[in-house]
Amino acid sequence: MRAMPIPSDHPLLLRIVDDLAEHGWSQQNIFLPLGLTQELAAECRKRAAEGELAPAAVGRGPTSEIREGIRGDRIQWIEPGQALACDNYLQLMDSLREALNRGLYLGLEDFESHFAMYPPGAFYLKHVDRFRDDDRRMVSAVVYLNDAWLPEHGGQLRMYLKEGVEYDVVPTGGCLVVFLSGEVPHEVLPATRDRLSLTGWFRRRGNEPF
Repeated sequence: MRAMPIPSDHPLLLRIVDDLAEHGWSQQNIFLPLGLTQELAAECRKRAAEGELAPAAVGRGPTSEIREGIRGDRIQWIEPGQALACDNYLQLMDSLREALNRGLYLGLEDFESHFAMYPPGAFYLKHVDRFRDDDRRMVSAVVYLNDAWLPEHGGQLRMYLKEGVEYDVVPTGGCLVVFLSGEVPHEVLPATRDRLSLTGWFRRRGNEPF
């Protein structure tokens, strides 16, 4: 069933815009509806069972390589028209893109996203999301798809904030974390069970020639 789009001036989206303006990051524990969270989790697991999730690389372009000592997740990029649940998610994120542009004048042109599954014990060492040679990624957005996740399962997103503050996010289903891609170093801690998410980036027009 196709979800009703939410307007870009929805209070939830405006709260995210205000958080980014003030702190550089935002956490919304109840962002995705439960039904959509479950549908997206099922889609992720189906793709994993069919062997469609591939080991994620470090870096971009010809210099990218698989380095499980740095990151151990398996991913697959999503595209419009593949699955109704994914289309509903992309529509929601486009409303957020419009809200970010209206409130912060970021000039965000598109959104790219992939499923990510971390098997038990997998992690991603401390990094930032913006590539050194590509400044298009402006805002990172992670939506978690995990059912009945408990803190003792691990898998926290650890963000390194200003003034030496470390902040951990438990990856509970339906939770959204948004942060400035070039300014918030972060890592993914190992978990005791499969850890599912949709990870994406709002991008502006880059400096690269076409």
